[in-house]
Amino acid sequence: MSLASAQSGTDSFTARLAAVADAVEAKLDAILSQDRTGEQRWPERLRDAMRHACLGGGKRLRPFLIVESARLLGRDGDGPLTAGCALEFVHCYSLVHDDLPAMDDDDLRRGRPTVHKAYDEATAILAGDALLTLAFEVMASPQVDADPSRRAALTLALARAAGAAGMAGGQMLDLAAESSAGRGEPALGLADIRRLQAMKTGALILFAVEAGSILGGASRKEHASLLDYGRALGAAFQIGDDILDVEASAEALGKATGKDAARGKATLVGLLGLKAAKVERDRLAEHAIAALARFDERAELLRAAARFVAERRS
Repeated sequence: MSLASAQSGTDSFTARLAAVADAVEAKLDAILSQDRTGEQRWPERLRDAMRHACLGGGKRLRPFLIVESARLLGRDGDGPLTAGCALEFVHCYSLVHDDLPAMDDDDLRRGRPTVHKAYDEATAILAGDALLTLAFEVMASPQVDADPSRRAALTLALARAAGAAGMAGGQMLDLAAESSAGRGEPALGLADIRRLQAMKTGALILFAVEAGSILGGASRKEHASLLDYGRALGAAFQIGDDILDVEASAEALGKATGKDAARGKATLVGLLGLKAAKVERDRLAEHAIAALARFDERAELLRAAARFVAERRS
């Protein structure tokens, strides 16, 4: 690929990511604004905290992956976008709970006070709980897909990605590793860190690609290729996050940096060193790109997403 065509691909990706982010923001806003027929009105403080958690920031990469994976297979429209909003509710809930004093104890998220700082801890816990359950309400709705079997498959896959075998389980492993480090016990090895990160961060990114595959009606081979892409992308994304915690400024990230080493968190940067971690991140991004070979130029935006994960600075 020539330098000019590479730059063109980057520009197209940046524009598309921004467009999807704008569409997601508008739909999140609409969902969090409306009262549903036959349902009690939401307490205003709870609604406000949920809106604070979800609106006004974020690249919306996970919804982008659903939308673009589905579009790769010929599925466009409001269904994948709505599924992307359901996933974003799960992601935002996880950030609210991660920021709590009992977890990572962060004061800033996306350059603003975290939910427990803007409101209080109890409200933050309830806002996270409400966002998680709202995610399943949205994912199970006919707006995602007219076929109940597809909606059931999506809901089941999201539950697995978010639960004890996925994100929540990964967070538990992360906290356990941090506690072990505090007691002076041996650090986790490579295989254990990979498992932790595949669950804590990788599971939702993998689900995003899986959801697009389900919505797009992928063949068995197409589905396998997309899952291979999603696994590698999720792993690269987490290593990128760990690198940014070392190299980026708090202003660039909109949250505190340098906390991983201070808290003894299990990361590949800590295990391998910064240089080797960057090599591994780039290797995984290239693996993700190679996994899309069967899709030819149709997958260029997803390939650009892998390059973005490797190159991002915030």
